This record gives sequence, structure tokens and C-alpha cells, in this order.
Amino acid sequence: MDVSQFVAENYDYILAAVIVALGFATGVVARRMNERVMDALGVGDAVEGTSVERTARNFGTTTTAFVARVSGWVIYGVAIVLALRVVNPLLAAALWVQVTGYLPNVAIALVVLVVGLVAGDKAELAVSERLRGVKLPEIGVIPVAARYSVVFVAALVALSQLGVATTALVVAFAAYLAAAVVLTVVATRDLLAAGAAGLYLLLTEPYGIGDTIRVEDMEGFVQEVDVFVTRIEDDGTEYVIPNHLVMRSGVVRVID
Repeated sequence: MDVSQFVAENYDYILAAVIVALGFATGVVARRMNERVMDALGVGDAVEGTSVERTARNFGTTTTAFVARVSGWVIYGVAIVLALRVVNPLLAAALWVQVTGYLPNVAIALVVLVVGLVAGDKAELAVSERLRGVKLPEIGVIPVAARYSVVFVAALVALSQLGVATTALVVAFAAYLAAAVVLTVVATRDLLAAGAAGLYLLLTEPYGIGDTIRVEDMEGFVQEVDVFVTRIEDDGTEYVIPNHLVMRSGVVRVID
């Protein structure tokens, strides 16, 4: 049997093998290019320190490398389906319908989930940064609630892309929001009371910066008055007094 006869008899299989080889080569090139593009766009820096990046590093990779690898896997899958289409058109046609109908949704769901995880981490950091000056331990619940709210919404969108019925999850999310509001109010009741008292103090100004005041057994000159706390200092000792304590205990303004 000469080469031409062998090629003629096995043309479909040879063509399928060539398609698979080209697909794998294209997938490798696309994976490397996508990783470089994402690094050039600063995606790696954007996800640095997030839970997604930490999880990826636990598996010996990075977020950008994983996303780029997934893009390569997609190309590999398309190449395999095309090769099957050459060898067995009926099987490939049925498989192609399934892949083209479901794979884009899987890709979108994956992207939404990754973006949601990153956005959740960023939301937690942003809220924590805004509340950094509030010296109340209960305030820590708010950044965490913000993070998981964003992640929950992303998970709902991702599941809806996969065709999963999300009605029950939407109801659960509504219940979660209601519970989060109640728990936040309970956990931050002192904060809310301090804020209300702080607004009153800022509007009425019973004392100002530089005045010497006494609240319970704490006495010193006022350094700062904000919505939540009053800071006073005496002989190198700084007191951070929640404003609701000022309102409840009363304040004595010391006049020399």
C-alpha cells in the first residue's frame, strides 16, 4: 500500500488528527497571549490580595493564568468537536449543539463568579477603609456583610446563566438581606446611638476643640469631635469617648 492510497483510505482520520493538533497549538498560543494581555491590562494587580488570588495560589497558579488556561481549554474542546465532526458527523452535530448551547453560559457564569469574588473583596476593603476611623468593635460586621452580599448576587447571576432555578435563592437572598439589616442594627446599636448623639453635639456645639471637659472620670482638653466619638487628652493620655456616652453621662465643661 503506497502513501497516496493510505491517505485516501484514512483521509478523515488524518484530517481529524491535523485539526486536533492545530487546535492544541492554537490553544497554547491563545492561552499565553491572553495571560500577557491580562497582565498588561493590570488584571493581576487588581486581584492581588483577594480571596480568588489566594485560592489560585494555593493550587500553584494565579487568577490570570487560570483564566487564560480556561480559554485554552475552550479552544481544545472546539478542536475536538470539529475533529469528531469529520470522523462522525452525526455524533459531532449532536455534541456541537450541546457544546455551543451550554459552553458560552458556563464561560459567562465563571467570569461573573470570579468578578463577584473580586468585587466582594474590593467592597469589603473599601467599606473597611471608610470606617477605619470609627473606633467601635461592632463596626467590623458591616464590611463582611458588604462582601458576602456582592458574592451572593454574583452567585445568583452565575447560577441563572447555567439554567438553575434561582427563585428559591432569590427568596433566600431577600431573607439574608433582612437578617443582615436586623443583625447590623443590633450589632451597631451603640454606633447608631453614637452617631445620633454626635449629630446633636455637632449642631449645638456645647464644647469645641481646645475646651477642657470632664465625662464621668475622664478629663482633658478636646482634640477632636466627629459624628461618633469625642477625643480628649490629658497628660499624655488620650480618651476616645463614644458620643452616646457623653449624652448619657453628661459633660462638664471646665472653665479656668
